Amino acid sequence: MKMYTKLAFLLMANMIMMYSATAQQKQVQHDIKGEEVSYSLKGLTMKGYVAYDAAIKTKRPGIVVVHEWWGSNEYARKRARQLAELGYIAFAADLFGDGKIAEDPKTAGEYATPFYQNPQMAKDRIEAAISKLKEYPQTDASKIGGVGYCFGGSMLLNSAKLGMDMKVVVSFHGGLAGVAAKPGSTTAKLLVCHGGADKFVSEDDIKHFKENLDSMKVSYQMVVYPGATHAFTNPDATATGKKFSMPIEYNAAADKKSWNDMKFFLMREFR
Repeated sequence: MKMYTKLAFLLMANMIMMYSATAQQKQVQHDIKGEEVSYSLKGLTMKGYVAYDAAIKTKRPGIVVVHEWWGSNEYARKRARQLAELGYIAFAADLFGDGKIAEDPKTAGEYATPFYQNPQMAKDRIEAAISKLKEYPQTDASKIGGVGYCFGGSMLLNSAKLGMDMKVVVSFHGGLAGVAAKPGSTTAKLLVCHGGADKFVSEDDIKHFKENLDSMKVSYQMVVYPGATHAFTNPDATATGKKFSMPIEYNAAADKKSWNDMKFFLMREFR
């Protein structure tokens, strides 16, 4: 019996070593490129960031990443690189223009408010990012999606409801009190990743959002992560919340679960 136990242990150890070696080999095969890029719309220069895996030689779906209300910062770029590791070409858009970054909530609100007041402006700037993304030879122009965080999630959902041409939109802790979808206007399939403890989104917002999409027969999924607050995917959220007395906090479990939910959603819709 001891001999069989030892043999089983050795076989298991060998399998683990083989698995680890395969995983490391796959990791080495990635060749993630990240590039700062400027693009423009109506005289406004915007400073985006593109990320892709140069080891992939074929075209792949393109994802526009839309930032939080702080601006197109390193967090948006990190998410673009993570999407590149999944096999997409990702473009971190700059909705504010000139690469503006807010250092405090007051400034962030000043930058973001015009887009809530004029959702069409957000749609126009996201579409400018899409146009730039399509210029890359790695991009399959027939498969374009969007991933947005907080403010960015709100802007993508609004733009989708206004008829933006995207196959998929994923919102992470985005606001839901936006424009209403109209008959036949929304062609994108939506995934809404929402924190169950998000104090920035009311129950009425959720109710009206669902009722509107249901009545317009829009294809959407809404996943609620219990105990997760606004900005739950951002590791800096806890420190930022304490600094500015905001009800936001990082939630590692919800971050991981929502990212996996996004991965399966994108894989299914882009297949």
